[in-house]
Amino acid sequence: MTPLLVLLFNVHPATAVGTDLLYAAITKSAGTAVHSHNKTVNWRIVGLLALGSLPAAIITLYLMAGVDRDSLTFRTVLTHALGWMLFLTAILLIFRKPIVDRVADWRRHHPPVKPGTIAAATTVLGVLLGALVTMTSVGAGALGVTALLMLYPRLEIRDVVGSDIVHAVPLTLIGGIGYWVIGEIDWAMLVSLLIGSIPGIVIGSHLAPRMPDKLIRPILAVTLALVALKLVTS
Repeated sequence: MTPLLVLLFNVHPATAVGTDLLYAAITKSAGTAVHSHNKTVNWRIVGLLALGSLPAAIITLYLMAGVDRDSLTFRTVLTHALGWMLFLTAILLIFRKPIVDRVADWRRHHPPVKPGTIAAATTVLGVLLGALVTMTSVGAGALGVTALLMLYPRLEIRDVVGSDIVHAVPLTLIGGIGYWVIGEIDWAMLVSLLIGSIPGIVIGSHLAPRMPDKLIRPILAVTLALVALKLVTS
Protein backbone atom coordinates (compact mmCIF):
# COMPACT_ATOMS: atom_id res chain seq x y z
CA MET A 1 0.00 0.00 0.00
CA THR A 2 2.54 2.62 1.11
CA PRO A 3 4.98 2.23 -1.82
CA LEU A 4 2.09 2.34 -4.31
CA LEU A 5 0.84 5.58 -2.77
CA VAL A 6 4.35 7.07 -2.88
CA LEU A 7 5.39 5.90 -6.34
CA LEU A 8 2.13 5.96 -8.32
CA PHE A 9 0.22 8.79 -6.62
CA ASN A 10 3.16 10.94 -5.46
CA VAL A 11 1.83 11.02 -1.89
CA HIS A 12 4.22 12.37 0.74
CA PRO A 13 5.94 9.33 2.36
CA ALA A 14 4.85 10.29 5.89
CA THR A 15 1.23 10.80 4.77
CA ALA A 16 1.29 7.48 2.93
CA VAL A 17 2.63 5.67 6.00
CA GLY A 18 0.18 7.32 8.38
CA THR A 19 -2.86 6.70 6.17
CA ASP A 20 -1.79 3.11 5.57
CA LEU A 21 -1.39 2.50 9.31
CA LEU A 22 -4.89 3.76 10.07
CA TYR A 23 -6.26 1.74 7.14
CA ALA A 24 -4.52 -1.38 8.49
CA ALA A 25 -5.88 -0.82 12.00
CA ILE A 26 -9.43 -0.73 10.63
CA THR A 27 -9.14 -3.66 8.22
CA LYS A 28 -7.16 -5.91 10.59
CA SER A 29 -9.85 -5.48 13.25
CA ALA A 30 -12.02 -7.86 11.24
CA GLY A 31 -9.21 -10.40 11.23
CA THR A 32 -8.84 -9.97 14.97
CA ALA A 33 -12.51 -10.78 15.50
CA VAL A 34 -12.25 -13.93 13.36
CA HIS A 35 -9.07 -15.22 15.02
CA SER A 36 -10.43 -14.44 18.47
CA HIS A 37 -13.65 -16.31 17.70
CA ASN A 38 -11.68 -19.29 16.36
CA LYS A 39 -9.38 -19.21 19.41
CA THR A 40 -6.27 -18.95 17.24
CA VAL A 41 -4.65 -16.21 19.29
CA ASN A 42 -1.92 -16.67 21.89
CA TRP A 43 -2.68 -13.72 24.14
CA ARG A 44 0.54 -14.11 26.12
CA ILE A 45 2.58 -13.58 22.94
CA VAL A 46 0.38 -10.63 21.97
CA GLY A 47 0.98 -9.08 25.39
CA LEU A 48 4.76 -9.58 25.25
CA LEU A 49 4.93 -8.07 21.76
CA ALA A 50 2.77 -5.10 22.78
CA LEU A 51 4.94 -4.54 25.86
CA GLY A 52 7.78 -3.65 23.51
CA SER A 53 6.02 -2.36 20.40
CA LEU A 54 3.63 0.21 21.83
CA PRO A 55 6.27 2.24 23.72
CA ALA A 56 8.58 1.97 20.71
CA ALA A 57 5.80 3.27 18.45
CA ILE A 58 5.17 6.25 20.75
CA ILE A 59 8.88 7.10 20.91
CA THR A 60 9.20 6.82 17.12
CA LEU A 61 6.22 9.13 16.64
CA TYR A 62 7.67 11.62 19.11
CA LEU A 63 10.95 11.70 17.19
CA MET A 64 9.17 12.09 13.85
CA ALA A 65 7.06 14.95 15.20
CA GLY A 66 10.23 16.91 15.95
CA VAL A 67 11.77 16.81 12.48
CA ASP A 68 11.08 18.75 9.29
CA ARG A 69 9.02 16.20 7.37
CA ASP A 70 9.01 18.35 4.24
CA SER A 71 12.79 18.31 3.98
CA LEU A 72 14.49 16.32 1.22
CA THR A 73 16.59 14.50 3.82
CA PHE A 74 13.53 13.23 5.69
CA ARG A 75 11.80 12.12 2.48
CA THR A 76 14.95 10.30 1.35
CA VAL A 77 15.49 8.53 4.69
CA LEU A 78 11.86 7.44 4.96
CA THR A 79 11.67 6.30 1.34
CA HIS A 80 14.90 4.31 1.59
CA ALA A 81 13.82 2.75 4.91
CA LEU A 82 10.58 1.66 3.22
CA GLY A 83 12.54 0.23 0.29
CA TRP A 84 14.88 -1.82 2.47
CA MET A 85 11.94 -3.16 4.50
CA LEU A 86 10.33 -4.30 1.24
CA PHE A 87 13.59 -6.03 0.25
CA LEU A 88 13.57 -7.84 3.61
CA THR A 89 9.93 -8.83 3.11
CA ALA A 90 10.71 -10.22 -0.36
CA ILE A 91 13.62 -12.26 1.02
CA LEU A 92 11.52 -13.69 3.85
CA LEU A 93 8.73 -14.63 1.42
CA ILE A 94 11.17 -16.84 -0.48
CA PHE A 95 13.45 -18.08 2.29
CA ARG A 96 11.18 -18.15 5.38
CA LYS A 97 10.89 -21.93 5.54
CA PRO A 98 14.65 -22.68 5.14
CA ILE A 99 15.47 -20.02 7.74
CA VAL A 100 12.91 -21.33 10.25
CA ASP A 101 13.98 -24.94 9.60
CA ARG A 102 17.65 -24.06 10.11
CA VAL A 103 16.91 -22.38 13.45
CA ALA A 104 14.72 -25.32 14.55
CA ASP A 105 17.52 -27.75 13.66
CA TRP A 106 20.02 -25.67 15.66
CA ARG A 107 17.70 -25.65 18.68
CA ARG A 108 17.31 -29.45 18.54
CA HIS A 109 21.06 -29.87 18.96
CA HIS A 110 21.48 -27.36 21.80
CA PRO A 111 20.13 -27.06 25.34
CA PRO A 112 16.53 -25.78 25.56
CA VAL A 113 16.17 -22.01 25.66
CA LYS A 114 14.77 -20.81 28.98
CA PRO A 115 11.17 -19.52 28.88
CA GLY A 116 12.30 -16.22 30.37
CA THR A 117 14.80 -15.74 27.56
CA ILE A 118 12.13 -16.44 24.93
CA ALA A 119 9.75 -14.00 26.65
CA ALA A 120 12.46 -11.31 26.68
CA ALA A 121 13.27 -11.97 23.02
CA THR A 122 9.58 -11.63 22.16
CA THR A 123 9.45 -8.22 23.83
CA VAL A 124 12.61 -7.14 22.02
CA LEU A 125 10.96 -8.29 18.78
CA GLY A 126 8.03 -6.07 19.74
CA VAL A 127 10.36 -3.08 20.13
CA LEU A 128 11.82 -3.72 16.68
CA LEU A 129 8.39 -4.12 15.09
CA GLY A 130 7.06 -1.05 16.87
CA ALA A 131 9.80 1.17 15.48
CA LEU A 132 9.86 -0.29 11.96
CA VAL A 133 6.11 -0.50 11.44
CA THR A 134 5.53 3.01 12.79
CA MET A 135 8.23 4.39 10.53
CA THR A 136 7.43 2.46 7.34
CA SER A 137 4.09 0.61 7.91
CA VAL A 138 5.92 -2.54 6.71
CA GLY A 139 7.23 -5.53 8.67
CA ALA A 140 4.50 -6.69 11.00
CA GLY A 141 3.56 -9.64 8.79
CA ALA A 142 6.70 -11.03 7.16
CA LEU A 143 9.22 -10.15 9.87
CA GLY A 144 6.87 -10.75 12.80
CA VAL A 145 5.61 -14.16 11.67
CA THR A 146 9.11 -15.40 10.73
CA ALA A 147 10.57 -14.37 14.09
CA LEU A 148 7.67 -15.89 16.03
CA LEU A 149 8.04 -19.17 14.16
CA MET A 150 11.69 -19.27 15.23
CA LEU A 151 10.89 -18.38 18.84
CA TYR A 152 7.88 -20.70 19.16
CA PRO A 153 8.49 -23.69 16.84
CA ARG A 154 5.82 -25.82 18.56
CA LEU A 155 3.09 -23.26 18.05
CA GLU A 156 0.58 -23.89 15.26
CA ILE A 157 1.09 -21.61 12.25
CA ARG A 158 -2.53 -20.43 12.51
CA ASP A 159 -1.88 -19.32 16.10
CA VAL A 160 1.29 -17.50 15.04
CA VAL A 161 -0.56 -15.69 12.24
CA GLY A 162 -3.53 -14.94 14.48
CA SER A 163 -1.33 -13.54 17.24
CA ASP A 164 0.60 -11.41 14.74
CA ILE A 165 -2.61 -9.95 13.27
CA VAL A 166 -4.12 -9.22 16.68
CA HIS A 167 -0.92 -7.52 17.83
CA ALA A 168 -0.87 -5.41 14.67
CA VAL A 169 -4.21 -3.77 15.51
CA PRO A 170 -3.16 -1.71 18.57
CA LEU A 171 0.25 -1.07 17.00
CA THR A 172 -1.14 0.32 13.73
CA LEU A 173 -3.92 2.14 15.59
CA ILE A 174 -1.46 3.99 17.82
CA GLY A 175 0.72 4.67 14.79
CA GLY A 176 -2.23 5.97 12.77
CA ILE A 177 -3.47 8.17 15.61
CA GLY A 178 0.05 9.51 16.07
CA TYR A 179 0.30 10.46 12.41
CA TRP A 180 -3.15 12.05 12.72
CA VAL A 181 -1.91 14.19 15.60
CA ILE A 182 1.09 15.40 13.59
CA GLY A 183 -1.13 16.09 10.56
CA GLU A 184 -0.09 13.28 8.22
CA ILE A 185 -3.42 11.57 7.45
CA ASP A 186 -5.25 12.00 4.14
CA TRP A 187 -8.85 11.28 5.16
CA ALA A 188 -10.32 11.34 1.65
CA MET A 189 -7.72 8.83 0.52
CA LEU A 190 -8.39 6.65 3.59
CA VAL A 191 -12.13 6.51 2.83
CA SER A 192 -11.41 5.69 -0.83
CA LEU A 193 -9.07 2.87 0.20
CA LEU A 194 -11.63 1.40 2.58
CA ILE A 195 -14.35 1.51 -0.09
CA GLY A 196 -12.05 -0.07 -2.65
CA SER A 197 -10.93 -2.79 -0.28
CA ILE A 198 -14.41 -4.32 -0.08
CA PRO A 199 -14.56 -5.58 -3.69
CA GLY A 200 -10.84 -6.31 -3.50
CA ILE A 201 -11.36 -8.65 -0.55
CA VAL A 202 -14.26 -10.39 -2.31
CA ILE A 203 -12.22 -10.91 -5.50
CA GLY A 204 -9.13 -11.98 -3.60
CA SER A 205 -11.02 -14.47 -1.44
CA HIS A 206 -12.30 -16.19 -4.59
CA LEU A 207 -8.97 -16.16 -6.46
CA ALA A 208 -6.58 -17.08 -3.63
CA PRO A 209 -7.75 -20.69 -3.07
CA ARG A 210 -7.45 -21.37 -6.81
CA MET A 211 -3.87 -20.09 -7.16
CA PRO A 212 -0.92 -22.24 -6.03
CA ASP A 213 1.24 -20.80 -3.26
CA LYS A 214 4.39 -21.83 -5.13
CA LEU A 215 3.34 -19.47 -7.93
CA ILE A 216 2.05 -16.53 -5.87
CA ARG A 217 4.98 -16.34 -3.44
CA PRO A 218 7.80 -15.78 -5.99
CA ILE A 219 5.66 -13.40 -8.06
CA LEU A 220 4.90 -11.32 -4.98
CA ALA A 221 8.54 -11.43 -3.86
CA VAL A 222 9.82 -10.25 -7.26
CA THR A 223 7.20 -7.49 -7.38
CA LEU A 224 8.17 -6.26 -3.91
CA ALA A 225 11.87 -6.39 -4.81
CA LEU A 226 11.32 -4.31 -7.96
CA VAL A 227 9.29 -1.73 -6.03
CA ALA A 228 11.97 -1.66 -3.33
CA LEU A 229 14.67 -1.10 -5.95
CA LYS A 230 12.72 1.83 -7.33
CA LEU A 231 12.39 3.34 -3.85
CA VAL A 232 16.04 3.04 -2.81
CA THR A 233 17.30 4.40 -6.15
CA SER A 234 14.87 7.29 -6.43
